[in-house]
Amino acid sequence: MSLICCCLFSGLCCLSQQVVSIDLSNKGRTYEGLGALSAGASSRLLIDYEEPYRSDILDYLFKPKFGASIQHLKVEIGGDVNSTDGTEPSHARTREEYRKPQPHYFDRGYEWWLMKEAKKRNPDIKLDILEWGAPGWIGDGKFYSDDNIDYHISFIKGAKKYHDLDIDYVGIWNERMYDTEYIKRLRRKLDKEALPQVKVVAADLDGGNVWEIGDEMLQDKDLMASVSVIGDHYIERYVSPPYTSPEKLQQTGIPLWNNEGGPWRGDWKGFVWLAKLYNRDYIEGKMTKTLTWSLITSYYDNLSVPNSGLMKANTPWSGHYEVEPALWAIAHTTQFAEPGWSYVDAGCGYLEQGSYVTLSADAQNKHVSIIIETMDADAPQRVSFQLQHTDIKHLKVWKTTVEGDVFKQEKDIKVVGKAAGSRTFTLLLSPQSIYTLSTEKSQTKGVAVIPPSQPFPFPYLADFEGDNINGTPRYFSDQGGAFEVVAREDKKGNCLRQVITRPCIEWEGAVLNQTVVGDTTWTDYSVKADVCFVEPYSEASVIGRAIEMHRSHKPADAYHFKVKSSGHWTLNSGSSTLDSGWLPITLQTWNTLTLSMKDSHITASLNGTVLSEVEDSTFTHGMVGLGTSFHQVDFDNVNIYKQ
Repeated sequence: MSLICCCLFSGLCCLSQQVVSIDLSNKGRTYEGLGALSAGASSRLLIDYEEPYRSDILDYLFKPKFGASIQHLKVEIGGDVNSTDGTEPSHARTREEYRKPQPHYFDRGYEWWLMKEAKKRNPDIKLDILEWGAPGWIGDGKFYSDDNIDYHISFIKGAKKYHDLDIDYVGIWNERMYDTEYIKRLRRKLDKEALPQVKVVAADLDGGNVWEIGDEMLQDKDLMASVSVIGDHYIERYVSPPYTSPEKLQQTGIPLWNNEGGPWRGDWKGFVWLAKLYNRDYIEGKMTKTLTWSLITSYYDNLSVPNSGLMKANTPWSGHYEVEPALWAIAHTTQFAEPGWSYVDAGCGYLEQGSYVTLSADAQNKHVSIIIETMDADAPQRVSFQLQHTDIKHLKVWKTTVEGDVFKQEKDIKVVGKAAGSRTFTLLLSPQSIYTLSTEKSQTKGVAVIPPSQPFPFPYLADFEGDNINGTPRYFSDQGGAFEVVAREDKKGNCLRQVITRPCIEWEGAVLNQTVVGDTTWTDYSVKADVCFVEPYSEASVIGRAIEMHRSHKPADAYHFKVKSSGHWTLNSGSSTLDSGWLPITLQTWNTLTLSMKDSHITASLNGTVLSEVEDSTFTHGMVGLGTSFHQVDFDNVNIYKQ
């Protein structure tokens, strides 16, 4: 290592010159791509965007060499359970639906639509599915049952039959302990059902159990034959040292993935995290694929883990969205290397401050990309790169600097050398930057016109007449259960029905059936909704000033006006009862519930008659919600207006 004097920032400094030798003939594992997850209802609001903004967002995510250029999309198999920021609908809510499937069952939610949009833009994208929870009929509440294997297979076959989608990978149960016998039965049933091409990924664990399944696979040849990929979560968080995998698993040759990782933020801090993650997962752990949650922040800000995505798009009424810095962290790899390229083991390692990985597409090394990150650097570094076994003469240079230029193409660098197959170039690397040096062409920093953000429309009326039958109405986000648009029994148009009538196999424990809509900044307003009890022993509620929607059997932090089909009613502040009473209610008739909030004055009314007026200042602002018991309950004409 030598010292070279240079002039920086109008002052003289001396930099040590690092020398990095890259032997391009020393290939390692096959690069399988970088991707992201649409799960936990994190993409809920995306489908509600109008054109052209919806297509612009999808282009940023999936269009090759435009934005993130996602190469692997993993989605949730909906189970009507809260899986982080809401529920995702099931394609078979009952055993009868499973036995007698209908096309519209396979249009519920948005994951089918999202997978098709991804494939439309990138036909080579890999599709991956995983459960968080399951309907209650599965195994009569037992997740690791033959029912659930059949449920998986019906999803895979339905994807092909109704949407012409080929599922490439299937997982087990998100972040829950696995059952090895279940995994083997799943593999056998996939083969029996002529689905040998669908690969099993296991075990999607987090915490201290990551890589545990690998130990069992080494002891169980049938399990080894059943699992195609060992994929676990947040290796950078839960493994010490971070980014690592056991050497004994690396030696098996089985693909190792960081099957869910990342910072849960799309800002510059998230960019720094991902820049290191994408390189170091391979350098330390020989992981050939990294998937991040979430693909996009398309859920309300008051739900769990706000702003977790590569982009943010959660105001569909305005068309506004944000292309976050995190998106360009992934683009520095995905726009320059395709799945099927090879990592160059003698081209992956560490700088004095930072890391680098090298990928090559061919034996002649005519197509090469080097991704360098200097996130931990606090000063410039001069590095001389020596490339062996290539005749490359020029490399294109793209650079992003934290809170500086974003995905900017710099001047091409000349690669020189006298000896055949030996080339050299030198770079002065800025701190906290990503560089991609590549032979590849046609990369772009996508550009689209983004409209300004606007608040949620107020006043707001949802009469469900413009919404699709069997679909979720726009802007409503289910937090438990499933609220679908159906035709009213009295033939007077459409209404909204909560349709889950038995508890599901939950991911994190029982939740209340409720859906939310609106703006957390709303303060003084009334919410009025028509309610019809379809079944006895049922309950309905209108919710106001909702701030936090709990992922547990705890009422939202909000005011709740609840009415039961028996006629008993309560007015609650969170879990505390403010007032209660009784009045006659008739099944199959419509009644109007109104909850009004002005300053600390809270009023509950039924059919225009005031039942309760109380003073309470616990909640001062928040969204609107609807709630039910595990019964079919209908709502219509949800009207939110100034108090």
